[in-house]
Amino acid sequence: RVLSLELNKDRDVERIHGSGINTLDIEPIEGRYMLSGGSDGVIVLYDLENLSRKPSYTCKALCSVGRSHPDVHRFSVETVQWYPHDTGMFTSSSFDKTLKIWDTNTLQLADVFHFEGTVYSHHMSPVATKHCLIAVGTRSPKVQLCDLKSGSCSHILQGHRQEVLAVSWSPRHEYILATASADNRVKLWDVRRASGCLSTLDQHNGEKSKASSESGNAEYN
Repeated sequence: RVLSLELNKDRDVERIHGSGINTLDIEPIEGRYMLSGGSDGVIVLYDLENLSRKPSYTCKALCSVGRSHPDVHRFSVETVQWYPHDTGMFTSSSFDKTLKIWDTNTLQLADVFHFEGTVYSHHMSPVATKHCLIAVGTRSPKVQLCDLKSGSCSHILQGHRQEVLAVSWSPRHEYILATASADNRVKLWDVRRASGCLSTLDQHNGEKSKASSESGNAEYN
């Protein structure tokens, strides 16, 4: 099936980015609008709808956070994500050590979180109803949880030994988070628990004593 994949002959995408594209996200409400983030810090918002009603069409860029925008990311954008519940807001994170919350309609910053190291990844839960936490993976081995409601970043998950390269909330359970690190480990967390880490996936999974010694914990500032 993978070998038989080919480009869509009826649909193209307007070329805006002048350099590599690192990240894409299509909003889950209508499946109509797509975000892209580039290695030059630029973010572009596309409309995937066929407004021309012609058999072949080009998906147009509606707007962008370009190099001339006062709040553009200074370095490469690593992750873009729509707010899971409506298209009025989206998020982006970058090698410039920031996570930014954007108002879609005005392309103005609603909030910004600053970190001590490079930001590799962030993710909002697609199913959460009781929390507004954004998980963030950075050069630090600590997983950061930023609260959209309070604007604070006071919840930290400790257990990894090296930088956190990827984070992903469960698509079914709103308090379960998976993180992946350069320490060759994937950890599963329940962010409600003081002990934090539920399990560690690595080459030592069969050794109970090893796995228990690797367990992480949660810390509140």
